[in-house]
Amino acid sequence: MSMINKLSFGIRKFHTTASRLRKYVELTSVRYPLLKRGNFSFLSDRHLGFFQSILSAHQVLTDELNDLSGYNVDWMRSVRGSSRLVLRPKTTEEVAAILQYCNVQNIAICPQGGNTGLVGGSVPVFDEVVLSLELMDEVISVDELSGVAIVQAGCVLEKLETVLHLSNLALPLDLGAKGSCQIGGNVATNAGGIRLLRYGNLHGSVLGLTAVLANGQIMDCLNTNKKDNTGYDLKQLFIGSEGTLGIVTQVALQCQPKPSSVQVGFFGLNSFENVLETMRLSKRNLGEILSSCELIDQSSLECVTTQLELRSPINNFPFYMLLETAGSNASHDAEKLNSLLEILVNNGTIVDGTLAVDSAQAKNLWELRERISEALACEGYVYKYDVSVPIRQFYQLVEDMRIRLGNLPIRCCGYGHLGDGNLHLNITSQEYNPILLNRIEPFVYDWVCQERGSVSAEHGLGLKKRDYMEYSKSPTVIHWMRRVKKLFDPNNILNPYKIFPEQSSTD
Repeated sequence: MSMINKLSFGIRKFHTTASRLRKYVELTSVRYPLLKRGNFSFLSDRHLGFFQSILSAHQVLTDELNDLSGYNVDWMRSVRGSSRLVLRPKTTEEVAAILQYCNVQNIAICPQGGNTGLVGGSVPVFDEVVLSLELMDEVISVDELSGVAIVQAGCVLEKLETVLHLSNLALPLDLGAKGSCQIGGNVATNAGGIRLLRYGNLHGSVLGLTAVLANGQIMDCLNTNKKDNTGYDLKQLFIGSEGTLGIVTQVALQCQPKPSSVQVGFFGLNSFENVLETMRLSKRNLGEILSSCELIDQSSLECVTTQLELRSPINNFPFYMLLETAGSNASHDAEKLNSLLEILVNNGTIVDGTLAVDSAQAKNLWELRERISEALACEGYVYKYDVSVPIRQFYQLVEDMRIRLGNLPIRCCGYGHLGDGNLHLNITSQEYNPILLNRIEPFVYDWVCQERGSVSAEHGLGLKKRDYMEYSKSPTVIHWMRRVKKLFDPNNILNPYKIFPEQSSTD
């Protein structure tokens, strides 16, 4: 018997059992039969011996039945690879040694963070070696004066948030998956989240990073200065690159002062026109303290209250909005919010609503928004579309999709970050249904393209959206993206099958 099948170390505790994963998740290579494995080396005992010589036993996971199920399957249970080996380095130097060897031996690598993505970008497609950053979880330093935090890429977002609060700092990024997503994955996908309206995306918040290239070279761009115009800003290439150009191992983040006053309100509205008016007046009247502006439709709220037994504080409405302010003066912030609400109630824009009186109530209100994804998963298979659309057309896609799909799905609903035009369109069925999928795609991408939106707002392209890149990017842009990929990773060992569609022989 091969050494690969004999060895077994550690179990990823937060993942479901292998038997359950096997029962519900079809192999990606079966579900996508047109995909072909690249001309990469197959893992051998010699390869395994090398990895064991540079890593400790608990850093090399092999037994497929016990160790690898959680690394091979995405958290949505929609794709499954067949990797036989997971490597868990602790340092940048270990990552460099792994990549240098894999590049010479032509071994494909699938980088993996918290595995919370939606597009199959963080799990192997075939038998790529998984390079998990979960042991690189150190908060290296926090400077309260400058607000700069330096962390390893495997640090969980919520852990960093907790450490920063001790220094009265706050992250510019907040996600529903913050209890499991990792900083490196956030950077690799240019994650947005619920406070992008206030702080912008990671292209502005990441001051520097360290990345390891496919050939094992360490690219040190770990700058902590706010200003650095010394040549090309190469770090920006790795933000949103989904692990295809290099593996980010350290990140320097510009953090913000922790707000001392946070106000949260939840409101019911009768029309989308009222939703737009509420957002317009919120931006104008709340100004610098507005931190979140979220939309939830009736179907989404019905799902989260029914499936998870959460309670809505107000009656049924076609639309709901969650507004959050964050500032430094509680009385000033409350006065501005109450003044806004008086205007909105008096002119009939808002029909009903509630304001959180303490942090516990604020948490309960946020759960109605942040746990929608969890609730939808209870209904079966979820077709998720994270797109950017013009704000005036934010909800039109949901309505058009409902007409198109009729009674085929269990549910077709929409929610998301209204303040930055990021819609989460979700459609559910009892199980994966290719007929339903063919009704959704490519219609959804055609629709977004016609509105000059983006087929990927904050989760990247991964595997599932790679064939639709041309709906948002011109042929010239795609050509030069491929050239950059070829320059950084000439052997294509880093996260193959992701981002780019297959090239024909004539391309």
